[in-house]
Amino acid sequence: MKVSGFTFLRNGQKLGYPFIESIRSVLPIVDEFIIALGPCDDDTEKMLRGIGDAKIKIIPTQWNERIRPDYSVKGFVYGQQKSIALFNCTGDWAFYLEADEVVHENDLPKIRAAMEKYLNDERVEALAFDYLHFYGNANTLAWSPGWYRSEVRIIRNTIPAWSSEALFFNIVVGHKKSRYPRAAHTGANIFHYGWVRSEAEMNLKATSVRKFWNNRAETKVDYSQIDSQALKLFLGAHPKVIQDWLPKADGIFRPDPNYQLTSRDKKHRRMLWLEKTFGLRFNKKHYRLIR
Repeated sequence: MKVSGFTFLRNGQKLGYPFIESIRSVLPIVDEFIIALGPCDDDTEKMLRGIGDAKIKIIPTQWNERIRPDYSVKGFVYGQQKSIALFNCTGDWAFYLEADEVVHENDLPKIRAAMEKYLNDERVEALAFDYLHFYGNANTLAWSPGWYRSEVRIIRNTIPAWSSEALFFNIVVGHKKSRYPRAAHTGANIFHYGWVRSEAEMNLKATSVRKFWNNRAETKVDYSQIDSQALKLFLGAHPKVIQDWLPKADGIFRPDPNYQLTSRDKKHRRMLWLEKTFGLRFNKKHYRLIR
């Protein structure tokens, strides 16, 4: 069995992504790691080459700066870049990580075991993970129906698959049709650190990519503006590879006590109540779980 890892990246250093830690977290279980690297004006490429691992293959790419954000699929340039990296993978499985996602070293054996278990089960097209979204600091998780709880990150590399955006995969079933993949669950987690970066880095990112997503007026990221009931304390251990990157903090993140709930917040509170009371699970999934 051959396994490819892949991602896409642009100005990762300037925008505060833990991309080195992300890549290092899966290098032990992949045979190659493909990076579609867009034009950078920072030291991202130098840092990538500094990893010094022969598994890493960098593919220089261009970004379509004129892509229109007013179609039904927004952020399509992300899907283009993700697909470029995927199309250069040569493994039986292709393991995608975004630049702010990290895998725990304790989960590597079970991820490898899942790929081996389903290698010859052609009905399984992808492998899914649960998500831990860190928010504000390293001790706090964002946990509500407003945050996706699980997603596919490994795709079988022998089927016609691509991405229309960064988050999920499209399986081509005809010239005019695609669908979400059929998946099994790995039993492992993805540690997502995008919302642990500084507010300055998050606002710089928002400014850089806004043209790919919408034409609305720019809004500033303010971590304090969140419903406190959407947050909970993280009691586990972070992956070793990320621990030096994480900002030091004590206790759970404290949002603005005067924050005014939006209609969306109120809806998510009702959904959380239903989950806790009746054992329901409001999960938006971009896959169909079959195993």
